[in-house]
Amino acid sequence: MKKKFPAVLMMLHVLVLGVLIPTYLLIDRKNAVLNALILSVVALILICVIYTIIYSKNSMRRISKMNQHLESSAAEFMNSLPAPVAVIDESRQFVWYNQIFAEKIGLGQDVYGLELEGFVKIDMNMLLKDGSAICPMNGSIYNVTAEKFDKNDMSFLVLYFHDDTSYYTVKKRMDESRPNVVIINIDNYDDIMQNAKESEKAQASVETEKLIEQFMNGHNGIIKKISSNTFYAVIETKHLDQLIMEKFSILDSARSITIASKYQLTFSIGVGQGASTLAESEEIARQCLDMALGRGGDQAVVKTDSGYRFFGGVSKGVEKKSKAKTRIISNALQDIIASSGRVFLMGHRFGDLDSVGASCGLAGAVKMLGIDVRIAVDRSKNLAVNLIEHVEKKMGTGVFIPPSEAVSMINPDDLLIIVDTHNKNLIESRELYEKAKSVVVIDHHRKTVNFIDDAVIFHHEPYASSACEMVTEIIEYFRFDNNAKLDPWFAEALLSGIMLDTKNFVMRTGVRTFEAAAFLRKNGADTVAVKQLFSNSFESYKHKTKIVSSAKIHGNCAVAAADFKSDDIRTAAPQAADELLGITGVDASFVVFATGNTANISARSLGAVNVQLIMEKLGGGGHQTMAATQLENTTVQEAVKQLISAIDERETEMLENG
Repeated sequence: MKKKFPAVLMMLHVLVLGVLIPTYLLIDRKNAVLNALILSVVALILICVIYTIIYSKNSMRRISKMNQHLESSAAEFMNSLPAPVAVIDESRQFVWYNQIFAEKIGLGQDVYGLELEGFVKIDMNMLLKDGSAICPMNGSIYNVTAEKFDKNDMSFLVLYFHDDTSYYTVKKRMDESRPNVVIINIDNYDDIMQNAKESEKAQASVETEKLIEQFMNGHNGIIKKISSNTFYAVIETKHLDQLIMEKFSILDSARSITIASKYQLTFSIGVGQGASTLAESEEIARQCLDMALGRGGDQAVVKTDSGYRFFGGVSKGVEKKSKAKTRIISNALQDIIASSGRVFLMGHRFGDLDSVGASCGLAGAVKMLGIDVRIAVDRSKNLAVNLIEHVEKKMGTGVFIPPSEAVSMINPDDLLIIVDTHNKNLIESRELYEKAKSVVVIDHHRKTVNFIDDAVIFHHEPYASSACEMVTEIIEYFRFDNNAKLDPWFAEALLSGIMLDTKNFVMRTGVRTFEAAAFLRKNGADTVAVKQLFSNSFESYKHKTKIVSSAKIHGNCAVAAADFKSDDIRTAAPQAADELLGITGVDASFVVFATGNTANISARSLGAVNVQLIMEKLGGGGHQTMAATQLENTTVQEAVKQLISAIDERETEMLENG
């Protein structure tokens, strides 16, 4: 308003003059008084006009000086700020920075014209999107905020560097001191101690507790024994990170303790890292411990944002002699079956004798309980068609149905039993699983990350030889009317699965395996009929020998690539892998074959090489002596290269771990 006032005043003066001058010229000149009055007013107005012009010029000069002074003051203020400030142009080059920026960020270096991202470590995308970003620089951590302004058709960014080093130092100290629950379990402690002498038990207990105490002494934690085979520990994050760096060396130390000079002690460890509370940490630790036990024990498991990390796992799963758990599972399963309207059975995709055999055995038992039963199986993608036809000859058709038909038949009160797999991605029909309201899982494979987590019964024993062995033990405890026996063809189906996974009672065979086989033989299983289920055509035998002849030795591993197509490749490939183990000096065998755009790898070993860990590196899994994987959109040659890399990587890890 002050700036407009002189101009308004000037306009009023001009307007008055425009009225007075014509009046003076038109009035009577003889009236001296009136003439003198008009001339006086005109003179006064002229004086005011001159003064207004002079005042206006002085005001403009004063305003100009004030603007210059303010711009200079702003620059001096920005330059004297106690925080680093810099200005970059549209090309992200430095065009200005204050003194403290030069000292703390530039370290005395002239950065005019340099690109921002080439000089400081900052995420410009985050800065432009969120308005702030973290920038570690010269031992300090800055929170950088940005403010945009335009001048003379150009855009600039003013960057303010706020020193948050103290905050992040405190945060790091708090994060490192956060407590984590670790659960240590002694594998099969009760079974091992059962036949040991009292002196041996006492010695083993002392050595174990001494080992765990030594383990905790250097890691600033506390530990409490809560049972004969379970310890709870609380460890700070910084010390837990050190244990992870050391890959839980206590696992190796535990194996040096033996009971009765023949039983090695092994530990399973669950780590509750990354929780916000101790209660949550304990829950995570329990989940990790279950995962470790489900993979055979002798390993530590840490849960991360992307899944699980596994350490150890070099020992074979030790067979549990007690069948108490199996008896409890059997009674619970029979009660659930009795309360179900119908029972559906399903194995894994490309089912084998173990998968189909376990389904057939349970189907026979369910039928004896008077419950309607169906087995969902895709015959076009099944490796046990001989077994399916053998069972159908004895009992007629109607039990084996396509998965799509099972999906349309299943009702909310029906039960789905999944055998020989616990992985959601490997089951015969994902749609059938998702539609079922009640699910039971029976499996012997080592636990994977993507396991079925909503089962009413999850019977998982990784030390069992096969799913057929587990089903046989369950059927032994079923309460049949009039002491009825299982039909012989169902017993033969179960025995074929045991023989397949144990390689005719050679691999992964324990006392309970022979007990299960004896029970099946007692129920009428004909070993000659079972042997015929393994027979192959002459063409299949030729394909197997062709694969074996193409094998190459890599270290102590035999790697064969089946670069031909055949309808029986899924049967010939694993058989070829078994044959390759008969070569002297070969501890593991791998056969790579293609089905469509997918490369498949079948892995076998005699126990010296853990093929499960190698297959897990390629996204698969299985057992220590038998595993597999599938690589989508991969050729056989590419799969062989990835396999060789995984073998070498595992060998390097073994050397590093001693």
